[in-house]
Amino acid sequence: MMQPLNQVKEWEQRRDEANRYYQRGKFQESLDLATKNLHLARAIRDRARESHTLNDLGLAHLSCWQPQRALERFHQALSVAIEIGNAPAKATALSNLGSTYSRLGRFSQALEYFDKALPIFRRSQDTQSEVSTLNDIALIYTRLEEPKRALLLQHQILRMRRLLGDFSGEATTLNGIGFAYNVLGKFEQALEFFQAALPIQRAVKNLLGEATTLNNIASIYSELGKPKQALLLYHQVLLTRRAISDRSGEATTLHNIGFTYSTLTEHRQAMKFYKQAIAIYQQLGDSLGEISTLLNMGTLYATTRRKKMARSCYQNAQELAEQIEHQPLLEKVQQFIDSL
Repeated sequence: MMQPLNQVKEWEQRRDEANRYYQRGKFQESLDLATKNLHLARAIRDRARESHTLNDLGLAHLSCWQPQRALERFHQALSVAIEIGNAPAKATALSNLGSTYSRLGRFSQALEYFDKALPIFRRSQDTQSEVSTLNDIALIYTRLEEPKRALLLQHQILRMRRLLGDFSGEATTLNGIGFAYNVLGKFEQALEFFQAALPIQRAVKNLLGEATTLNNIASIYSELGKPKQALLLYHQVLLTRRAISDRSGEATTLHNIGFTYSTLTEHRQAMKFYKQAIAIYQQLGDSLGEISTLLNMGTLYATTRRKKMARSCYQNAQELAEQIEHQPLLEKVQQFIDSL
């Protein structure tokens, strides 16, 4: 009996260590430890721990921008959870599948998984996971250009976060509300919510969250006709993104810098930053980011009367939108093609 007990303790210690790496943004180290834990869970035939480890592996793959590997692991975790009748583990796997499909821009599939996870979280009174899933749903509504629907949900989430005393989560939700107001074109209100999130993120030392919020504030400066202020902030954010190895955030900021230069009619600078962003989006397999950048590059080529180059960018964007079966984006791309 002693050997399995020692092995269980080894699994627990390794999982704690993997989680510490994950929290610090060292995702490859987290992935390596979780892989060892999967072998151990299977060796001692502990199906519950196997399900937990498969979820851990999926999250690490997702953070390493390996979404297909993440999907494999989350589907395996779901199968094990169903087999052993573990409802909380089932809900976690469903929610993680939703997050992954959302990352891939497959929003209808993401919403299906989130809708399955929510009632299980509620039945098991896991409010933290319920709130996190609702937050993911609200962000999808904003991305689907339903910001009013997102706002209704985000304000509900904000009350729940405050009742839980979840300061870090509160900042995430304030950011989400700002994002929705930004999409609605209510830039002053968006700025208020972004600025409310910032001191919380600094207090809890959430560098990733702080960089995201500063990036959002810079975007508002750009919308309010203050592109030079926006650029100063974007370049500051870019340094932070690189320091914490946030490749996805780095690509977003490079894209935003390119867009700001294009509004200043500094076309060569704009194209330089767009191309840097595209390279990272392609490495990460982030089709949504790549499509957005291709459309902006195409617009820049069209503005400078290089229609052949513009058409090439739009057609590449169209192919990517078809691959991820994103109908609203396909319609948007078609409008760009028709405008040439």
